[in-house]
Amino acid sequence: MKIAVSSTGKNLSSMTDVRFGRCNYFVIYDTEGQQVKAIENKGQMSGAGAGIAAANQIIDEDVDVVITGNMGPNAFRLVKNSDINIYRSGVVEVEKAIQLFKDGKLDELTDAGPAHAGMGGGFKGGR
Repeated sequence: MKIAVSSTGKNLSSMTDVRFGRCNYFVIYDTEGQQVKAIENKGQMSGAGAGIAAANQIIDEDVDVVITGNMGPNAFRLVKNSDINIYRSGVVEVEKAIQLFKDGKLDELTDAGPAHAGMGGGFKGGR
């Protein structure tokens, strides 16, 4: 199973980023080979459509699970339509978020978060 975590850095000790489309990196952990790969999020500098760019990048990586804080409606729809499960994590080390997922302690996202309008957007609250 491949797990992608939105992250501020490139390794398991980096902190998670609650933003999906505008996170700096995705740390991808393969549970079978216990391999770690970091990819720079191409959506982070987009004026608009950051979530869509990030979602397409994750889909191309053939992941099974995404761990993030929130995901806008366009990215959410793309990821869910690709049969990728999405789980919510607060700000913790990437390794901790993965362990919480493995232990069944993360909530699955069943609804998209708020849409953001370009780089001036940003998380404005939550449920």
